[in-house]
Amino acid sequence: MTPDESAQLSELFRLLGEPNRLRLVAACLDGARSVGELTEELGISQSLVSQHLRLLRAGRLLRQSRQGRNVYYALPDCHVRVMLTNMMDHILEPDDHSHEE
Repeated sequence: MTPDESAQLSELFRLLGEPNRLRLVAACLDGARSVGELTEELGISQSLVSQHLRLLRAGRLLRQSRQGRNVYYALPDCHVRVMLTNMMDHILEPDDHSHEE
């Protein structure tokens, strides 16, 4: 991994390190969600949701599309879905210390 690649990857993990941003990405696992839906689900202000969504779009962790007056956010590709679901499975896995090396 080059220094530039490690810096880019580190930035993606930094973006996901903020709990509300992580919850926004996770909320889109089942499909595109509107800003209103995301605001209601997370229980935070629309301005804060919009600020987080802007950062997640810039980091290519979410993509935006318009349908009429509504703006929807979805995962950009299978890579984000696989990474996030794998990490979620990892934290739900029982902690078995017998396999430590």
